[in-house]
Amino acid sequence: MTKELVESIRSSLRSSGDAERAVGAQKYMKSEMPSLGVRVPEVRSIVTAAAREFPVASPDELRHAVVQLWRDATAREERYAAIDLTGLRMVKEDLDMLPVYEEIIRTGAWWDLVDGVSHRICALLLAHKSTMTPLLLRWAKDDDMWIRRAAITAQLGAKSMTDHRLLAAVIDPNLHDKEFFIRKAIGWALREYSKSDPEWVRAFVVDNASTLSPLSLREGTRLLSSS
Repeated sequence: MTKELVESIRSSLRSSGDAERAVGAQKYMKSEMPSLGVRVPEVRSIVTAAAREFPVASPDELRHAVVQLWRDATAREERYAAIDLTGLRMVKEDLDMLPVYEEIIRTGAWWDLVDGVSHRICALLLAHKSTMTPLLLRWAKDDDMWIRRAAITAQLGAKSMTDHRLLAAVIDPNLHDKEFFIRKAIGWALREYSKSDPEWVRAFVVDNASTLSPLSLREGTRLLSSS
């Protein structure tokens, strides 16, 4: 069913395209890859319908479909669709998906694609902490900025289950980074965790006041005044 699934998604995406919107979407994303002009919720609906009509029989089949959609993509929405496919329940806690997510992060190399798999990585962390923790610590020091961003944002969906020691450990080697997307990720991660543990975030901000960038500080403390 892999071939039928992929072809169904591609066909539906193209028939749903909006040429005028595609121009604006490509410009907004600063993408060399063309856009079809399909809105993100519609991409998700297309993937859901196709997966229901052409169900994959195994995680391996799903991985094959994801990689095929990703690598052969000629439009950005095909890459969004590949990421949406990774949301199927059968691979939620499957560590064999890690190489797929890493490929998406390294070759996608832009915030929309990298952040698209952050919740998938979070699910793996919550299910396989002993394996994922050392991996994320390595990612936090990787030469690839986007891999480092993925390490920082890996617990966005963890809420009260966030490992604050790990959060601090992946932020620490990136505190002096001048990249906007790293500084933004630090602020985002702190802001999200402040919803669950504002006191920890306050203490972290105080302890790192001299090294947190103004952007990270502003974003990270945005919700604290009302906590």
